Amino acid sequence: MRKALRGVLSLAVLIGTVTATGASAGAATAAEPTATQSSTISGDASSEDIKDRILAIPGMSLIQEKPYPGYRYFVLNYTQPVDHRNPYKGTFEQRVTLLHKDTSRPTVFFTSGYNVSTNPSRSEPTQIIDGNQVSLEYRFFTPSRPAPADWSKLDIWQAASDQHRVFKALKKLYTKNWLTTGGSKGGMTATYFERFYPKDMDGVVAYVAPNDVVNKEDSAYDRFFANVGTKDCRDRLAGVQREALVRREPLEKRFEAFAAENGYTFNTVGTLDKAYEAVVMDYVWAFWQYSLVSDCEAVPADAAGATDEAIWDSVDGISGFAAYADQGLERYTPYYYQAGTQLGSPDIKQPWLGDLSRYGYQPPRTFVPRDIPMTFQPSKMRDVDSWVRNNANRMMYVYGENDPWGAEPFRLGAGARDSYVYTAPGANHGAKVSGLVADEKAEAVAAILRWAGVAPAAVQADPSKAKPLAPYDARLDKRDAKTERDQGTLRP
Repeated sequence: MRKALRGVLSLAVLIGTVTATGASAGAATAAEPTATQSSTISGDASSEDIKDRILAIPGMSLIQEKPYPGYRYFVLNYTQPVDHRNPYKGTFEQRVTLLHKDTSRPTVFFTSGYNVSTNPSRSEPTQIIDGNQVSLEYRFFTPSRPAPADWSKLDIWQAASDQHRVFKALKKLYTKNWLTTGGSKGGMTATYFERFYPKDMDGVVAYVAPNDVVNKEDSAYDRFFANVGTKDCRDRLAGVQREALVRREPLEKRFEAFAAENGYTFNTVGTLDKAYEAVVMDYVWAFWQYSLVSDCEAVPADAAGATDEAIWDSVDGISGFAAYADQGLERYTPYYYQAGTQLGSPDIKQPWLGDLSRYGYQPPRTFVPRDIPMTFQPSKMRDVDSWVRNNANRMMYVYGENDPWGAEPFRLGAGARDSYVYTAPGANHGAKVSGLVADEKAEAVAAILRWAGVAPAAVQADPSKAKPLAPYDARLDKRDAKTERDQGTLRP
């Protein structure tokens, strides 16, 4: 995006001075506060409203304020450079939300790695520390996408630099400790942010974050699926998946009618047949990602004797037949682009299918429009993995025992300090600190409180006494399993 000279001068004021050398970028200078901490929420000393102070930050604008008891909640836009190495070559608007409690409280920086929700919610660390929460939409997820979109500027360093600039802009208002967190791709995002800007945060809490170090070596996933859950459950799932491919012809006729009824097209994947198989191939993975062993009872025990409708309903309920239509894929083009250029993606064998599969696990390139160029960069994840092993400081990883994405986790090496890796027994892709065994849960909560600078004296003396500082709020803290499942089948 080119600017006339007049636009460049105004942009210079907006963005501030940015270093364009190496792998670092400066951040916009936030407006200096004109008073001490402020808000209508108790504990802030200034009479100046927090909204006014936020909107005094260059590049920050208000989309909407929504009321919520005990908080102020803002949906905002923040002007970001398309390219942090060359910040004067164009900008875009990135959505940010802010759940404001009190500037005297610590702050959690949350990202899902996808779109941002515009409804108030709290991540688990935010509840634990009873703090503020800043949530950021990942670049290139609409509407936070440059126009025109230069896809080469969608990478983990550029995204970490987005987060760095938002942090620098808000740190002058929220001066207490900051933690960064996220689940799945959000946990990956939190890790990459720490990798590139290790001085920004006081701690990292990454949930169910995959770590695909060597993209072509995925045997860990095969071992996982050979042993996860119970044999009965594995057999049920394999049976339904096989039948969905054995009955490809009649079920694809139903799929064709389903697509016509809903206006679905398949230009990106190429054919309805490829889309159908992609959904079926996800079936076992999607079950373990979102379900529990107890949910196996709903899977047909005798797949060969089940009706076509029963097979269809089981696959649709778990994988979702709309997933690989153009209309289902469009929202996730940025994810598949990143999976095919830097993040890597799993490729599992599923030997129980024999020769029924025509395409195998289809690579990310299949799910990205052909006019977007992609080249994989194998060194990126190796760099992050090595950095975490040797430099992790105040970093925490939480995985679910039965979550396939945890088959390739982050691990800590000899250079790690005050860092932890936990596994929640029986948990899926929604694993939380609250699902850990009692002593690990207390240890994890105590560490989060300590990193945030709000550990009570009793917890400092005895970490086993640690518990969240804020009570559970059914609206703010509830996790919507359906929304998480709709976020994708074979996506972290």
